[in-house]
Amino acid sequence: MKPMKVSPELALVVGAGPMPRSEVVSKLWVYIKGKNLQNPSNKRNIIADEALKAVFGGKKEVTMFEMTKLVSAHLS
Repeated sequence: MKPMKVSPELALVVGAGPMPRSEVVSKLWVYIKGKNLQNPSNKRNIIADEALKAVFGGKKEVTMFEMTKLVSAHLS
């Protein structure tokens, strides 16, 4: 996979780029699990902390599938 430029907002969560999309997603999951941000009643939903809200466009909770789409906007 081709390394991609990471936005400043996403870099606060996954670290500075460039990095492949697969690595971004892996680091994102490490962050989510490390901070226990999965909704306990529905593990497919991610509860955003302040850093993730910037990545998720201000949303407080997103699904895993929505997260992928929102993260794509932070890669170029």
